[in-house]
Amino acid sequence: MNVTRNGETYDLSYAKKATLVVVLLPLLVMYTEAMLTPALPTIQKEFAINPNDVSWVLTIYLLVGTVSVAVFGKLGDMYGKKKMFLVALGFYTLGVILNGFAPSFRWLLFSRAIQGFGMAIFPLAFSLVREEFPPEMVPQVQGMISAMFGVGMVIALPLGAYVTQHWGWRWTYHSAAPFAVLMFILAWKILRESRYINPGKLDWQGALLLVWAVVPALVAVTRAPNVGWTAKETLALFAVSIVGAVLLALWEKRAENPLIPLDIVTSRNPAIVNLGIMFAAFGISMMSQANTYIFQMKPPYGFGKSILDSGLLMTPMAGVMLVIAPLAGKIMPKVGAKPLAITGALIASSGLAVLAKYAPEFPPNHLWAFVAMITYVGAGITLMNISFINVLVFSVPQRVMGVATGANSLFRNFGSTWGPAIAGTVMSTYYTLFHPPGAPSWVKIKIPTTKAYEVLFGTSAGIYLFLAILSLAIVEVMKGGKIREVENGREKEVEVG
Repeated sequence: MNVTRNGETYDLSYAKKATLVVVLLPLLVMYTEAMLTPALPTIQKEFAINPNDVSWVLTIYLLVGTVSVAVFGKLGDMYGKKKMFLVALGFYTLGVILNGFAPSFRWLLFSRAIQGFGMAIFPLAFSLVREEFPPEMVPQVQGMISAMFGVGMVIALPLGAYVTQHWGWRWTYHSAAPFAVLMFILAWKILRESRYINPGKLDWQGALLLVWAVVPALVAVTRAPNVGWTAKETLALFAVSIVGAVLLALWEKRAENPLIPLDIVTSRNPAIVNLGIMFAAFGISMMSQANTYIFQMKPPYGFGKSILDSGLLMTPMAGVMLVIAPLAGKIMPKVGAKPLAITGALIASSGLAVLAKYAPEFPPNHLWAFVAMITYVGAGITLMNISFINVLVFSVPQRVMGVATGANSLFRNFGSTWGPAIAGTVMSTYYTLFHPPGAPSWVKIKIPTTKAYEVLFGTSAGIYLFLAILSLAIVEVMKGGKIREVENGREKEVEVG
């Protein structure tokens, strides 16, 4: 069945089949990435490396991915988003397969870098949804994609711990590889090439300057909790990154076909969304770190749950996200993206404020109250994230959708990197020494105190309150059954009923 919207014809049967691919995608990636976390101590032991070195398993993926999302987004606009999507997914699949057979730590880092190129699948998927789906379907499908990120995390953490414990860390990848191959085949068979192609030459100078601007900063943030935020090494890396960012901005202003068109990513709605998604990812990362410790630390500092139990206790949050995400996408064209973004941010902020105030009182006697509160916060975050991505995709011309979503993913990665680093620093500042039962008398470990949780939850609450205020400046893109699209700098309305 075909429908026509504003002179464009869309195939509804294709859209429904394509939804299967883009919705399952986050499950695959979160399954693969979240399963890795419980396996890090085992990887460290097998390769006889220190904790700082093993963290590079996560860092190298993020470093390569942060640059690739911008480059592949641009290439998708130039040569077709399906082509670049399959290339990125091919890199991801190859990396997943090679990881499980890594004979050395260096080989594992190399294969993780290959996998990092695949991070570009998400901005390209968002772009394909926007281009090939009827406008009224876009908010709902974007909502389903967002929900699957949380569901994948909840499934993968306990499952990863179980697989690592019983079969070894390599099987976390061996078990994911068949699904990655299946996803590649489904994408190749089902997805259609994007209808908008914007030919040109790749801005290689801009790509190199982007590497210069991004990589030193991410390395500095990752290493700062260990070497110190004021260490010469940290400050030097930040300085190098700032110089690179300035040169990148100067170059992109005069480049004929810029990698990151500044007039696109800094216009009102995209700028708000990019800044908002960076702070949102930062707040989510800090909250997640605190949740993990509260669930697993021994009483009176936590609930003393296993990784498996911790994952199961986050199931209610995943369930709520699964319900709220598509529902929000369905009602968004009627009530507007802006009100939902503000509501979501205020819900998250109020819930985090409660967690900050009562953090000392939750463990060990109020487990279900804590679960209910993080579920409430997760609902708010889901509402805000869905609203942000829809504001973005309806605020930029479709010919540069890959660039816009790629830049947005770059900002998201920055926030996701800063969150754990700041959380680790806070937990290292507010700690107490704990003697594990059965351990020698001289063995004591540092564990975060309730003050650390107060700071983390309180800071996150402040961030989401700021995001609610920031969302007031959004120019509404949909309301009253009408979606306002941007084309060549002008708005046009699409009646969606």
